[in-house]
Amino acid sequence: MSTDDTFSTEIRIDASPEIVFPYFTDPERMARWMGTEHQIDPVPGGALIVKISDDDTGVAEFVTIDPPNRLVFTWGWMGSDLMPPGSGRVEVNLIEDDGATLLSFVHRGIPTAEQVGKHAGGWTHFLGRLQVVAAGGELEPDTKQAANR
Repeated sequence: MSTDDTFSTEIRIDASPEIVFPYFTDPERMARWMGTEHQIDPVPGGALIVKISDDDTGVAEFVTIDPPNRLVFTWGWMGSDLMPPGSGRVEVNLIEDDGATLLSFVHRGIPTAEQVGKHAGGWTHFLGRLQVVAAGGELEPDTKQAANR
């Protein structure tokens, strides 16, 4: 679902929130579903930097870390005038659901309808990968080129 400046979705992952949560805070686990290089300091005010491709690096700052239930972080793109670091906000809620996790995802502050569409495509791609790896599946390294800037 998307609105003027927001993309939101929900997915169900066949793993508990305790298993899913570290895929947002541990560089090795994040590398299995999103990006190729990571700098992660999972504390409020800590950095989250994800190199998606040679041209696209997401830059974020953690706002809320509440293991294993909730993460909030800013979001933007290194070198972007349209969506610089700190211009967006991502909220991830992990709700226990009969041994699995209902992941609620909201990205606010996306500057244009075109960018909402691009981010919807990117996040849908990556969250689909998370759904597989957090449940114990294996995937080839990701080759998605973000081009969201």
